[in-house]
Amino acid sequence: MVEQSLQRGQDDSGATPVVIWGSGAIGGTIGAALVRAGRDVLFVDVSKDHVERMRSDGLCIEGPIDNFSCQTNALTPDEMTGQWPLILLAVKAHHTEAATRQLLPFLRSDGAVVSCQNGMNEPVISDIVGPDRVIGAFVNFLADYIEPGKILYGGRGAVVVGEIDGTQSKRVSEIYETLKLFEPDAVLTDDIFGYLWGKAAYGTLLKTSAIADASIVDYITGETYRSVLLGMIQEVLTAAQAECVLPKSFNGFEPAVFLANDTTGIAKSLEALRAYNALSTKTHSGVWRDLVKRKRQTDVVAQLNPIRMIAARHGIATPLMDRLIELVEDVEAGRREVGATTFAALSDVTS
Repeated sequence: MVEQSLQRGQDDSGATPVVIWGSGAIGGTIGAALVRAGRDVLFVDVSKDHVERMRSDGLCIEGPIDNFSCQTNALTPDEMTGQWPLILLAVKAHHTEAATRQLLPFLRSDGAVVSCQNGMNEPVISDIVGPDRVIGAFVNFLADYIEPGKILYGGRGAVVVGEIDGTQSKRVSEIYETLKLFEPDAVLTDDIFGYLWGKAAYGTLLKTSAIADASIVDYITGETYRSVLLGMIQEVLTAAQAECVLPKSFNGFEPAVFLANDTTGIAKSLEALRAYNALSTKTHSGVWRDLVKRKRQTDVVAQLNPIRMIAARHGIATPLMDRLIELVEDVEAGRREVGATTFAALSDVTS
């Protein structure tokens, strides 16, 4: 069915076939929902174990939101063939350039890559495939890759899509309708970078909770962490302000109150974030899982470096981001362990 749809650029329903490039937490969860909705989906992943399990047993989604399995078409990148009209890129930020170069030969000249990733990866993708073939996206649902063929879908969250130049188009409207098959409350926006900057600010608390060895909820509510939490968010929002970007709100996060140092508003936003994350069975951040469970490199540097460079261009200091990167690299290299001592080395920056 996949090859037949490839020839005509549509599946049996007339819809565009979808390639999921990176079939872990984000890509696997979205792709499985599309398969269940009847869409023609091809999963691509570098993990041979994951691909083989998807081929033999299908892809299993489990958790409080949904529990189901679906039969899947799955390949490793070296097995890929053909030309495809729509590729949802869902790899970690630090794999963006390599993955985009891998997928480039398989993207149709009139096709599009949608960055369903954490981080502002659209500029990197644009440099490789051309900006006219890139669609921006923002995702904030909670999911984890558990093992080959199995993904935890721990909680619903914002899903937003938009052209990177803010225009409306037929293709982005069609992609929006496709994403609604996964998240019915998905948003079509003319300001995707507003959402990406908002996620970048919120994402700092996910990264710092990891080196503190704290759950997301404990980090949000813990007074020990508060000065770092607020300082990190401020660094990102100040850079956004210098870029004349107004970060968008989502899932309880209200960037404006943090930027204004509105104590009452910040308390309300943090409580909303606590309540939102408390509903999820994903208790810790993906960065924490990479550092503690999977013992592998994180995408912290890849996500924060673009923001640091923008800040530097505007003469804005980012001491907390700078130190966080050093500490994460130390943990990745085995020179430190996550926990109170490592977090204190970050907190010292605020003293």
